[in-house]
Amino acid sequence: MDIKNQVTRMDAIVSQGAIVDAVKEFFADNANTSDYGSGGTSGKKEMVSKMEGFAGAIAKVNGITHHYSIVDGNVSASEFTFDFDMKDGSKIYWHEIIRRIWNEDGKVVHEEYFNAE
Repeated sequence: MDIKNQVTRMDAIVSQGAIVDAVKEFFADNANTSDYGSGGTSGKKEMVSKMEGFAGAIAKVNGITHHYSIVDGNVSASEFTFDFDMKDGSKIYWHEIIRRIWNEDGKVVHEEYFNAE
């Protein structure tokens, strides 16, 4: 499986704001996530549920910027800036690195988020 192509495809979907679709298409069933070391998810189903809840809480997408991605073997890192107004009146501005480990089938088995600010 061409991991570089998978990364390009996934990052394009995320850049369009379709984060739930990206998880549904590119996560392996047994994928897990780690969020800045303070929590995470276990399994694709849990991550889809988490992302559906998050996406449903967004009032306005001010911008999603994909800065770059690198791929080394089955590991990728993608830098994004996310800027959202939330329905509860709060604002989210994340500048982060998303590190992914991919399996031989081209699916994400681990995704970890790092604060890039």
